[in-house]
Amino acid sequence: MKSKQLANVLIKVLGLYFCLGDIPRLVSGLMANMGGYEIGNALQMALGIYLIAKSRPLAEFWFKDEAE
Repeated sequence: MKSKQLANVLIKVLGLYFCLGDIPRLVSGLMANMGGYEIGNALQMALGIYLIAKSRPLAEFWFKDEAE
């Protein structure tokens, strides 16, 4: 497995970790009516979705000198 492919997979795993970890915290924060807590969780979930969606361009940017 090349470094770009491995980086692509690891970035997606990191994004999934952020998304799946924030679902219970976001729901419990909404149930408890804690204002600022949901904003932080929503931002982290948005970061996770961004990492999943843009994992390939990020990996290509970080490993642009490496040949396929």
